[in-house]
Amino acid sequence: MPRSTSRLLPLALAASHLLLAGAGAGCGPSGTLRPSRGHSCEDCCKAGQAYPTYTCSPPVSSSTRAVMTLNDFDAGGDGGDPSECDGAFHHNSERVVALSTGWYSGGSRCGKSIRIRANGRSVLAKVVDECDTVNGCDREHAFQPPCRNNVVDASQAVWDALGITGEEVGEYNVTWADA
Repeated sequence: MPRSTSRLLPLALAASHLLLAGAGAGCGPSGTLRPSRGHSCEDCCKAGQAYPTYTCSPPVSSSTRAVMTLNDFDAGGDGGDPSECDGAFHHNSERVVALSTGWYSGGSRCGKSIRIRANGRSVLAKVVDECDTVNGCDREHAFQPPCRNNVVDASQAVWDALGITGEEVGEYNVTWADA
């Protein structure tokens, strides 16, 4: 193999890996949600803005890469309606999560634990809700856009157990697996 080609091959492979990882390994947007009305909160949907929707999530493995976000599962919190799995609100002192639609898998993970790893620690958390990747921008979803397809939406207790505090709270790269 010529020298210049042998140097480019590893770069091409790395680039293709990044493209696949960024696209959710073949799980691209399935549509767009464009609300006609906005709402007044900081994280709420904006009128006329396009939000991608997804009907799938990247494949689950023993170390599934995800973005952990902060959710308030309490009544009146930014989680919106009660949790899908049990129709209840949950205290933020509970280690609970909502998974993106594809990972939620029609509720098949409801009540089951997942192991989340980040910051050199790991924690078990119970799946209680779906982070809807298809619908959003309405009262049921606290006027927030649809979730991305790679989200583990976690209670404050999960963040605390992982030792992630201060300005790092909000979005954090993690891995997770079924426990």
